Amino acid sequence: MSGKTVSSAILLLIIGNALALVSDVFIKLLEPDAPIFQFAFLRCALTLLLLLPLAKRIDRRKLFEGARLHCVRAHIHLGGILCMVIALGSLPLATANAVFYAAPVLVMVLSVVVFRERLTALSVLAVVFGFVGIIVILRPAAFNWGAIAALGSAAALAINALTVRKLPSEQSTVHKLFLTYLLVLPATAVLMLWEGAQWDASILISALGSALFILGYNVTVLLAYKQVDANQVTSAEYTGLIWAVAIGWLWFGEVPDAWFVLGSLMIVVPLLLIGLQHHRKARTESHYLADSKYHGASG
Repeated sequence: MSGKTVSSAILLLIIGNALALVSDVFIKLLEPDAPIFQFAFLRCALTLLLLLPLAKRIDRRKLFEGARLHCVRAHIHLGGILCMVIALGSLPLATANAVFYAAPVLVMVLSVVVFRERLTALSVLAVVFGFVGIIVILRPAAFNWGAIAALGSAAALAINALTVRKLPSEQSTVHKLFLTYLLVLPATAVLMLWEGAQWDASILISALGSALFILGYNVTVLLAYKQVDANQVTSAEYTGLIWAVAIGWLWFGEVPDAWFVLGSLMIVVPLLLIGLQHHRKARTESHYLADSKYHGASG
């Protein structure tokens, strides 16, 4: 699977989102009183080690270019990890992941605030339905720290997704990931020492599993989007919610209710429609260019 065709890219994204859910499962299997700062430190340190075989993709001459923004993004990412641990420990797997899908909606809102971008009517619909969908899934009666943490994790994902365009364009994905985990390692070490929890071997296993599978997800995304336009395949990312429902149901006995289904549809369907709209627009433009070339050659 090279990701060079639309079908292979879609398959890569489906597999990648399954890998991301396995990473979530490792987090969810943590004990309720597990030291989360110890987990965060181990996951970041192990991710750095897993990235070492790919060190050739890091430009050592410009290793710390854009370090200030990298540092800010790294610590936002740390906040997202901590929120994710709390959310997955408090909410059903599918519910937490449904809220995580608020990230694309938040990206649209923040793009208007930060970059003064204009939203289409469909984008506005996605924003409104997305927020209402989150309320439907969580419901005020069920709102707790886990729900707040899930929203915090989605916000961290959205901010980092929005600021990636400000990073040096010549840096590879491996370079960006390496700097993220390198720059956040001191903070995680300080927090772990402040936490003062006893060493727990099970935390090491969970952190390794989570780091390994989330890196697998990053690799599949890199391969999928490298050769194919994002608007052609990005809807496959939402298969992650299907994986979350299936794994939550079969492994943890978490049966989704009608509110979850309704809220998830309110979040995902408008985003899928936006993806289809971009896909049709791209196809129309490509056909127009092809016709222009043909008429130009025949003239």
